[in-house]
Amino acid sequence: MKIAIAGKGGVGKTTIMALIAKELQRSGKEVLIIDADPSPHMAQTLGFANVEQITPIAEMTTLLAERAGKVEGSPFYNINPQVDDLLADFMVEKDGLKLMVLGAIQTAEGGCACPENTVLKRLLTKLLLSPSQAILLDMEAGVEHLGRGTIAGVDQLLIVVIPSQSSIRTADKVYALAREAGIKKISFVANLVEDDDDKAFLLAGLDKAPVAFFPNSKAIRTSERRGRALEADPHSDAGRAARDLIAHLLPPGKQ
Repeated sequence: MKIAIAGKGGVGKTTIMALIAKELQRSGKEVLIIDADPSPHMAQTLGFANVEQITPIAEMTTLLAERAGKVEGSPFYNINPQVDDLLADFMVEKDGLKLMVLGAIQTAEGGCACPENTVLKRLLTKLLLSPSQAILLDMEAGVEHLGRGTIAGVDQLLIVVIPSQSSIRTADKVYALAREAGIKKISFVANLVEDDDDKAFLLAGLDKAPVAFFPNSKAIRTSERRGRALEADPHSDAGRAARDLIAHLLPPGKQ
């Protein structure tokens, strides 16, 4: 199972993806998270030590040039780069959760993100998973990655939306582009929901109802501010929302 998460910047994609990862792990899945956000925070959210020492794939410029196979003086890249060994070379692990960080261009004139996205797309399409394995892909904010076809190889797309007009507009645009890209399973996930008015606002503004409603959690904000690993009390509203989402992703018979 390959699941991507998208949405407007600041809606809490990384937080929800981290909660999903831990719930999938509790359900017995072997979980690999790929942080493809240009400003990666998943390592800190999951509590990985020495975050600054994790080498993003995008910083391996020589390797990327070789794998993407760009011909000197040409704008074209190899669409079928070799990626098998990347799983071992660029993966870190903590408490059974595995993480890869794609990273992004770090200079003002670094050019486009073509090589790293070529490698990421190849990773997603090449990896064959057993029923006990799951890949979670934390995408960059907005809609650009859909235009590049980076997530064409995923099984499900989760679009995180908060109770605001701008978030709903972005979510609707992501939904439309994802359908054009051929992704069959697309769901909305509500976040930062405080009351029934917020729920009603989202239900009225979206084309389909969210499959889970995550609260505006003080405990989660406190964990982030203190740089602690994200944990949700299983009996809290956030814990229940995470279980609702896993029930949607893994219907009876697939858990």
